Amino acid sequence: MEHVRRASGGRFDYPEGTIYPALHRLEAAGLITGSWSVVSGRQRREYRLTAAGTRALSGKRADWRDFAALISAALEGQPWPSPA
Repeated sequence: MEHVRRASGGRFDYPEGTIYPALHRLEAAGLITGSWSVVSGRQRREYRLTAAGTRALSGKRADWRDFAALISAALEGQPWPSPA
């Protein structure tokens, strides 16, 4: 959550009640794996993509790029797909 907050310049600052259910669903689906560590005397849960998660992310990135291009074209009043 901290990484997303920092990487977005504070624009994405989600409450824990939003993030943890999503992480639990991703873990149950086998797309991420979690492990515990101790940082500054506090337990901390860390998550990493699994091989299946990496494959799924690759496909979702392509879907997101198509979606973002479609929305951009619509907002700019251009037909979809944009002529090359």
